[in-house]
Amino acid sequence: MSESNNSGGLTEYITHHLGHNTGTLLGGKFHFDSWLVALCLGLAFVAWFSFFARRATAGVPSKGQAFVELVMEFVDGQVKDTYHGDRRSVTPLALTIFMWVVFMNTMDLIPLDLPAILVKLFAGEEAMHHTYFRLVPTADLNTPAALSVTVFFILIGHALAAKGGFGMGKELLTAPFHAHGLVARIILSPINLVMNIIEWLVKPISLAMRLFGNMYGGELVFMLIAGLMSGWVTFLPGVIANAAWGIFHILIILLQAFIFMILTVVYIAGARESH
Repeated sequence: MSESNNSGGLTEYITHHLGHNTGTLLGGKFHFDSWLVALCLGLAFVAWFSFFARRATAGVPSKGQAFVELVMEFVDGQVKDTYHGDRRSVTPLALTIFMWVVFMNTMDLIPLDLPAILVKLFAGEEAMHHTYFRLVPTADLNTPAALSVTVFFILIGHALAAKGGFGMGKELLTAPFHAHGLVARIILSPINLVMNIIEWLVKPISLAMRLFGNMYGGELVFMLIAGLMSGWVTFLPGVIANAAWGIFHILIILLQAFIFMILTVVYIAGARESH
């Protein structure tokens, strides 16, 4: 499915495809390729669902409307089973996370060398070797980290809305180890605070690393197959290997989006509950 550049070997081929189209923003490096692809896919999701939402009918739905309704019912059912409060804000969040992550993960199924081939056609071979563009935003740690940090602040918002600032602060100091005496509470409060800080920080870190690790690993497998199976002699085995891994990778794409969504809902439910 892809053609590798054998002159530099497999290592150079993989290194090139792991490179980002970077620039400088606010004094630091910024991955424009991950940002651009994620933005376009997010807008595509909003446009797609908005299109069918505006044209929804009470009668026999079209295939597009039926699919959108099926996805929404599936997500709402998962939220209903996990979160027992008011779902009016949680279900749209879960739907957005699920579909957006699915869209970004699905970019892993596009042939690796497609950007390079397009650059070669329009700018020449020399430009191709110096142009970097990664198509999978979730294989870039910055994207899962940004999503996880956003979820982290949403969790804090839900906790404050449910318990208030005083209630949340009290919980950080008095749980999970409860004490009845004043001296015992003073002694245990630093331990409780450290335990709660660790618990809160683990949530976004686990969300980001789980999604990034799976998608980055899947992308590396595609690169290895493309690099090892290049050339006409191994073209057919390469196509078969890519197709087989692609079919299996579809399960990973959907599963990782589902896990990210469901863990977000679980964390929201936990943030609104007391110890």
